[in-house]
Amino acid sequence: ARLHRAKENHEKVLIFGDYDVDGVTSSALMHHTLKRFGLQVTNHIPHRMQDGYGMNDRIGEIAKVRGATLVVAVDCGITAFEEVAQLNTLGIDVIILDHHEPSAEGLPPALAVIDPKRSDCRYPFKHLASVGMVAKFTQALLGEMIAEDWGLVALGTIADVVPLRGENRIFVKIGLPQIGLTTRKGLGALLDVAKIKGKEIKPHFIGFILGPRINAMGRMDTAQRALDLFLSEDHQEAYELAKAMDSLNTQRQKLQRSIIEEAKEIIEREVNFKDHKVIVLSKAGWHKGVLGIVASHVTEKYYRPTIVISVEDGIGTASARSIDGFHLHEALTHCGEILENFGGHKLAAGLRIREENIDQFRQQINEFAERILEAHHLTPRLDIDSDVPLHRINLEFAKLINHLEPYGEGNSIPVFCSRQLTLKSQPAVLGKDTLKFWVTDGKITVQVVGFGMGKYREFLSLGQKVDLAYEVGIDDWNKDPIVQLKLRDIKI
Repeated sequence: ARLHRAKENHEKVLIFGDYDVDGVTSSALMHHTLKRFGLQVTNHIPHRMQDGYGMNDRIGEIAKVRGATLVVAVDCGITAFEEVAQLNTLGIDVIILDHHEPSAEGLPPALAVIDPKRSDCRYPFKHLASVGMVAKFTQALLGEMIAEDWGLVALGTIADVVPLRGENRIFVKIGLPQIGLTTRKGLGALLDVAKIKGKEIKPHFIGFILGPRINAMGRMDTAQRALDLFLSEDHQEAYELAKAMDSLNTQRQKLQRSIIEEAKEIIEREVNFKDHKVIVLSKAGWHKGVLGIVASHVTEKYYRPTIVISVEDGIGTASARSIDGFHLHEALTHCGEILENFGGHKLAAGLRIREENIDQFRQQINEFAERILEAHHLTPRLDIDSDVPLHRINLEFAKLINHLEPYGEGNSIPVFCSRQLTLKSQPAVLGKDTLKFWVTDGKITVQVVGFGMGKYREFLSLGQKVDLAYEVGIDDWNKDPIVQLKLRDIKI
């Protein structure tokens, strides 16, 4: 009703989004939807470094300068009590579409708050990404979604790592092919620059190729330029933005590698793994835009909850990542008195802390971890779905596995195990640290590849007996398709 009134009165609407892939795709889809509806639209995405996450106290000024009388917040806003109240005093209405957990204090005083995590929300599927919510919003407002829009929904849904079940699975199933078929200038330029134009788009293309490039804009510059790319109707402008995005991603990778190396040096020098079940690292000047990636890398390498803090002017800004069995938000709540603020969930969180409190924080969170974490929690575990005799694995079986795509969060690709296999070839290490060899059970011989597993070659030799844990894939690179086992682990 409010949007219909805005249309009748020729009002301008400000779309306020988040700086990650879900926020950018949500903003782009909402922009297309409201324009199709006949509204005047302007967009704003906050700067990660200067503004921080979500709405801030500049929102009223931004809306006034843009001439907006209605703000639509996507992928943020559920805890923006003061900011919404400020907009209300300026006579500006607010509609919030968010998928994060509401505060225990209730809901912001907005005209409408749409969030499946609301305790009074009867909508049956609670795991929509923000862009999925905008898709539902579009269906409600316009009665339909055009084919082009489903690509944005798939992109944001996969990148936000929500469970690929229920509607999310449908969104991704419909949307992935639309990414490759896009006629929109920005997305087409991004596919071209990322060198995947014309290829069948798979979820891992988004997770490892498109998503990091889009996020790089927000980490290294401003995500507003990523949104500009998706909204661009000029071929040349789109290519310039896509090339800038690619360049920033390269810079992000270089910066990330540098900080990871520094983090490893600090760990080897200062961390006592007997006493430190949680790794807390801090240094002045670390780029805040890559702290989450660094924390994820350290957690994966050492299999410990990790908090990476960048200190500037006496204040530390941190990203944290955890492991199964250690609830980060509960741990931070335990240490809440010495933190400036914090937020997050079980496996990922962010916080701010005064520099002089970092040592005390390290001690407190490790005291908490000592009570929670046991030895088995600190050992990585691989869940195997089924033991399968190797000779049962054929091309038909592999095609059946592919038929269950898209795989991702909440719909993991199956992991199988075959035992007492014999190495049929001397293992070789190919480009990008890829291990490759052939195995047999005496009935069939199958190719095995292990990405990033070159270090295992020294333990393997022709004729050796092994048990393998693997995913089943198809190798059709420049030849007739054959079954390929994608190695997850080896037991000699």
